[in-house]
Amino acid sequence: MQDKRVAITGGAGFIGSNIAEELSPRNELIIVDDLSTGRPENIAHLRRLPNVTFRQGSILDLALVRDALRGVDYVFHLAAMASVPQSIEDPLRAEQVNTLGTLHVLIAARDSGVKKVVFSSSCAVYGDTPSLPAREDMAPQPLSPYAVTKAAAEHYCSVFGHVYGLPAAALRYFNVYGPRQDPRSQYAAVVPKFISRALQGAPLTIFGDGQQTRDFVYVRDVVAANIAAAESDASGVFNIGS
Repeated sequence: MQDKRVAITGGAGFIGSNIAEELSPRNELIIVDDLSTGRPENIAHLRRLPNVTFRQGSILDLALVRDALRGVDYVFHLAAMASVPQSIEDPLRAEQVNTLGTLHVLIAARDSGVKKVVFSSSCAVYGDTPSLPAREDMAPQPLSPYAVTKAAAEHYCSVFGHVYGLPAAALRYFNVYGPRQDPRSQYAAVVPKFISRALQGAPLTIFGDGQQTRDFVYVRDVVAANIAAAESDASGVFNIGS
């Protein structure tokens, strides 16, 4: 991607900042983040660039989102309440941020003539399906408010494509790991926790019988998937894993 005007919601977060870093040398970026979970240090080096604008604010502020997306070619929408435990504790907030916030992004993108929205969804929409590997044509079976909001946001992306002609792709991430992930986060997968404990010389704790499996995907592969989704004609939902 080159010579485009790109907006990244949640751009100070783990995955968002990696997308921003990849796109920054050749594009104009607008990073939107309320810094509730994103960290300023993730984008400090980017904010010094003349082609990068940072807008601190929430996707629940529709006026801010409209202004940030004005004249944008592509939107990478990552801003979310990303914690399953937090969504269980406060399902109303999860609904507001993840579903209504996504609706705000889609409305602003539609009204600004955005070429495509790439939405960060989650494998959590599948629930604990016994049929593996999980396939995109499986019926969602969400088991948490977080998963429900991601599934609802996917449907909004689809509807905006059918009703308003706004192309959108929803990427269902599996367990993402890599630079800038906080191993102390409730949402961090086992890989950063193992790395953190190994650096401390501490034992690596495995729960259960050790036979359980998970899919892990490196953050740079997730970045590549986002860019490929934006530049392709593909719409709908796509698994992003290894």
